[in-house]
Amino acid sequence: MSTAFQTGLAGQIADAAQAAGLMVASSEAAVDVSGAVTTKFVLALISEPAKTELLELSEHLDVSRAELVAELKNYLAESAKRLKNPRPDCYLTLQGLPLSFGKFNWPFHSSTSGADTLLVHGEVRLEDGEVSPLHAKVSASMTVTFAEIVPAPEQPFAEGFIYNAVRKTMDQGQLELVKSGNRQPVPVTTRYYSRWQKKFTFNDTNAEQRHNYIAAKAYWLSGVLGAGQPVWLTDPRDAQYLNTTVEELKKTAEDLAADGLIHLAAGLEFATPTPALMDHKAKYDVEVQQALAFIKPTFNEDMRGGHTNM
Repeated sequence: MSTAFQTGLAGQIADAAQAAGLMVASSEAAVDVSGAVTTKFVLALISEPAKTELLELSEHLDVSRAELVAELKNYLAESAKRLKNPRPDCYLTLQGLPLSFGKFNWPFHSSTSGADTLLVHGEVRLEDGEVSPLHAKVSASMTVTFAEIVPAPEQPFAEGFIYNAVRKTMDQGQLELVKSGNRQPVPVTTRYYSRWQKKFTFNDTNAEQRHNYIAAKAYWLSGVLGAGQPVWLTDPRDAQYLNTTVEELKKTAEDLAADGLIHLAAGLEFATPTPALMDHKAKYDVEVQQALAFIKPTFNEDMRGGHTNM
């Protein structure tokens, strides 16, 4: 990587990060899984420098391109709010599984099998307040044709819908949390994207489902994993995942506050659970066990036990 390019990319990211309330704590040259040169940036909250996240970009990416500027601005602004969470790496599935997302190797790389596919590898882990060994190594894929709707096959422009595709795949029982195992596929197809509406869609939800989801998010991400610190309840990634709007999530949070289940803070976007919500521990523990049972492939278990007619 040339010194001029490093300076150019570093300057672009530093300026964009600062506008979002972030700073570049460090940066270094790296190599992705395909051998291509990348730059890794550690971004930190200006207000809380101890809170950081990793951003990895290709050497050749020019983030000042007109079609990327707005997307990068939104990504960094959301990252600044998400970093205020006690566990910025954690998300909840619609079935009630609290998960952490990590070890994602950006950007996308071409499949080595010769398929017309772009891949990104990562890992999700069960975060139930215990030290659980359950996790899933994932290989999220999209076709080169599908990639044309993405501004660039890079972290700021794909991370949100990739995380949602992982959650959706788990909702469908097609992704298992295991103690050890190979990478599991997460296909990102046109079924997740409406060309007419020009947006991603994952789960059609009603008001009751959104009510239950936001309550569970406050319980797990603040009450259990966050030591009671406020969690961001109006995350646009959740709005996309639930096929709703940030405004609807805000209304749902206000309803939960009126019901005495959460305490709102920070402009009605962040909240903490009330003791009344934390008293639902037994309910949420059952939901986790039911979700784990759902994603466990019973057919494979039958075969392990020799119960097969093959």
